[in-house]
Amino acid sequence: MSAKNIFLQGAISPAFIAESIQKHSTKTGIGAHNIFLGQVRKDVLAGQEVAAIEYSSYEPMAAIQMEEIREAIFAKYALTCMHVYHSLGVVQAGEICLFVFTSSKHRKTAFDACEETVERIKKELPVWGKEIFAGGDYQWKENT
Repeated sequence: MSAKNIFLQGAISPAFIAESIQKHSTKTGIGAHNIFLGQVRKDVLAGQEVAAIEYSSYEPMAAIQMEEIREAIFAKYALTCMHVYHSLGVVQAGEICLFVFTSSKHRKTAFDACEETVERIKKELPVWGKEIFAGGDYQWKENT
């Protein structure tokens, strides 16, 4: 089985997020969902305002790494399901670039699994962001 592609071109739309949530309404064994939405901030760095972030990735490696993270999270937590989507390309300030959605019978499991998944994505996935400033200059973003 090949690893699932988690990448979407451009921003993750509110409609996509709503549809993802709606698809779970028939899964009546689920008692809790936890959702993390990463949004591009309009930071001001060295006097310049961030207008967008352009995301890139080494996708084959990222797919394998995400599958390893997914397997570890499922081994640790009693999840019903997990969905992860990350933007590639340009995402404007105020738009969503990361969507992590965990579901389980109980809320603490969904909360803990979602938080750990987000932390591992930020630390382990080969995804890079180029902050594009309003004036056109750019710099590579450092994950914190």
